[in-house]
Amino acid sequence: MNETEFLELLKKYQNGTLSHEDKDKLDAWYLHKASNSKRQLSEYELADSYEHLKSRLPLAQKTKVINIWPRVAAAASIIVLLSAGMFYFVKSETAAKQENIQIVEKAKEIAPGGNRGILTLSNGKQIILSDISSKDIIAKEDQDEVTIKMDANGVITYVINPDADTSKENGNSFNTLSTPTGGQYNIVLADGTKVFLNAVSSIKYPTQFNGDQRVVELEGEAYFEVAKDKSKPFIVKSDKQTIEVLGTHFNVHAYNNEAAVKTTLLEGSVAVSSKNQKAILKPGQQSNISDNAKIAIREVDTEAAIAWKNGRFKFDNADLKSVMKQLERWYGIKVEYRGDVSDVRFNGGTFRNKNLSEVLKVLELSNIKFKVEGKTIIVYP
Repeated sequence: MNETEFLELLKKYQNGTLSHEDKDKLDAWYLHKASNSKRQLSEYELADSYEHLKSRLPLAQKTKVINIWPRVAAAASIIVLLSAGMFYFVKSETAAKQENIQIVEKAKEIAPGGNRGILTLSNGKQIILSDISSKDIIAKEDQDEVTIKMDANGVITYVINPDADTSKENGNSFNTLSTPTGGQYNIVLADGTKVFLNAVSSIKYPTQFNGDQRVVELEGEAYFEVAKDKSKPFIVKSDKQTIEVLGTHFNVHAYNNEAAVKTTLLEGSVAVSSKNQKAILKPGQQSNISDNAKIAIREVDTEAAIAWKNGRFKFDNADLKSVMKQLERWYGIKVEYRGDVSDVRFNGGTFRNKNLSEVLKVLELSNIKFKVEGKTIIVYP
């Protein structure tokens, strides 16, 4: 397939007229190009390069590849850049040196995090979840009214005995799910609400929701898919704020060591309260609460806010220090800064299942230099 045919197929895709057969042709062409390059690139590398190239292309060129699925978009970027004489999917070490971009020093690889969590029961007993198999019953709570299990996907679930009395308002047992540095975990609460817990985070919740409210307490970051129940509002309490919903999808970023608490709404409606303030969010909006400030609301890229849940780092004009805090939590590293990096911003992203050195190489494309010394990363502007 030549360039003209390729661009014609891309035009069909943008117009919504691309057939399944034509899509297969595009995929086949892309795989052929990737496999015959001088340096064979993985799908991860191609996706990362595409994100970087988008941020470097002029606006007129960006519109040619926007809203294309990542693999074909990466291929489209090859065509655009070839025509402009700018082909540089992954810089060679020589090219990097020419642009004064320091290649990450060879060092012991720092592996990414994974599914790691600790469940603390109402009696104080702590259970390391990596030691539990999906065939096990983890525990029973509330005089055997609630059974805690692990499903086939490693998700913690709470199953209420059909004969349990859910009308009582007192005597609830509370459990806490927490994740260490480099850990994340998923849980389904007794009402069917799904919670995705990010690294260095914890959620405290009742083993069953009695009374007229469903209240949980969060430290760190979590994504919620709240089961609908008009008779029982779902309330998330975290540092500086309270969130009230009936049934919706939203993300809460509430780390104690960060200046602001951010709530991002994907679906439905939520009410965010802080001190004497209250704001209603619409899908696509994010609230920002910092010390002694009003609740600020803005439109955001919701994909960036929940990228962590989907196995990615995705940056939407993110400042360097917020990016490095994500890496600290996921890789268990310490970051030191040498020089002023306050004006450095990132767009694009990469995958969370990569070793740290691969992630740093992506960030280096923005003219930031890194030096790895054990588990310490030194950052230079």
